[in-house]
Amino acid sequence: MTYQEALDFLYPLHRFGIKPGLDRVYTLLESLGSPHKRLGLVVHIAGTNGKGTVAAALASIFQADGKKTALYTSPHLVDFTERIRINGKPISQEKVAFYCSLLKDAVIQNHSTFFEATTALAFAWFADESVEVSIIETGMGGRLDATNVVDSTYAVISTIGMDHTEWLGGTLSLIAAEKAAIIHKGCRVYTAVTDPEAFMPIEQQAQWCDAPLFVVGRDVMTSVSASGPGMLELEVRSALRDYLGLKVPLTGSFHASNVSLAVMVAEDAGIGEKEIREGLEHLLHTGYRARLEMIGTHPAVLLDVSHNPDGMRQTVTTLLSFRDRYRKVYVILGLASDKDAQSVIRELLRLNCSFFPVTLPTERSLPAEELRVLCEREGGKATVFSTGHEGLVDLLEKACDDDLILVTGSFYLAGDIITYCI
Repeated sequence: MTYQEALDFLYPLHRFGIKPGLDRVYTLLESLGSPHKRLGLVVHIAGTNGKGTVAAALASIFQADGKKTALYTSPHLVDFTERIRINGKPISQEKVAFYCSLLKDAVIQNHSTFFEATTALAFAWFADESVEVSIIETGMGGRLDATNVVDSTYAVISTIGMDHTEWLGGTLSLIAAEKAAIIHKGCRVYTAVTDPEAFMPIEQQAQWCDAPLFVVGRDVMTSVSASGPGMLELEVRSALRDYLGLKVPLTGSFHASNVSLAVMVAEDAGIGEKEIREGLEHLLHTGYRARLEMIGTHPAVLLDVSHNPDGMRQTVTTLLSFRDRYRKVYVILGLASDKDAQSVIRELLRLNCSFFPVTLPTERSLPAEELRVLCEREGGKATVFSTGHEGLVDLLEKACDDDLILVTGSFYLAGDIITYCI
């Protein structure tokens, strides 16, 4: 099987959609010799927003400490191999083809989903490479997520918000309970969740599993010293030490809680201050991209993957802190059909912006024309483009040097921009 043949096999598995449950992924893993039991120290991360940031920060810190570190995230932006990395380097195309060949029969027999097959593939490579640490990000939820087969040392829950409600439930409490199910007996739990409704299920699950629970704002204190495009400086004060002047190449004060979670876990794992600082400074070496990433200047172009109301609220609040630097703000917006588009648009309108809706390169996209109608219904001005890269090329020609172009709403859109325009 070639790499292209592997992709041609994997991608059509999307037709099975989302099928919560662990039986199929256990069957796949057993066919590979149960690699999920050979992943070294495991950090399992769930959350509505922020889990990718926590994962990247921790992977970078463990690498700085000299550990052979696996990182499993989703989705990818441009190429499938981005999802599966060791020490920042993506899996080779040859290895993807090799493991797909091993998995093919079991995947077909079990009607496995794309994410289940991808998870089994990743775990097999990590185990065969004898990684010392595995940073594993859930796909969606936690309880029935395909990644919830690992024996985790640490369970991290970044935030709880309203997303994927058709699968996880329509209240913060129900969503939190689903994500809290990554907490198992014998692990240590870290969270930045403070909302009482969302926190209670996490606390209860930790108690049931006799798992120590540590909370940002209670067990560690965080304050932001400085923040700007691509730069965040903060202080994290734990019971063990004060980390003053931590520097992270991130945009937005809201990342402070995510960074704090990474510091707490790293400290508990015995990693020193020097390595924590070095890891945070080199966070982008993990392949972390498109979180308010500055990809152009004059006019400024920011690439972002916020796609739900909570995430967009944080993005917009961050941009408002330096909105006065820009004359006009243009928003290229693409959203999946299962997102709360109306709430996302309302958040963006706080920027006093013009909208340029696009259709995402996926069958799950909300059509650009429907998105235009929703923008105008909320009082915004909207002009449709067929694709994100077409919209960016056009705006780069008409925008002034002191304008801002924000590309946001989806990993699919960010990938489209990176592929064609950067």
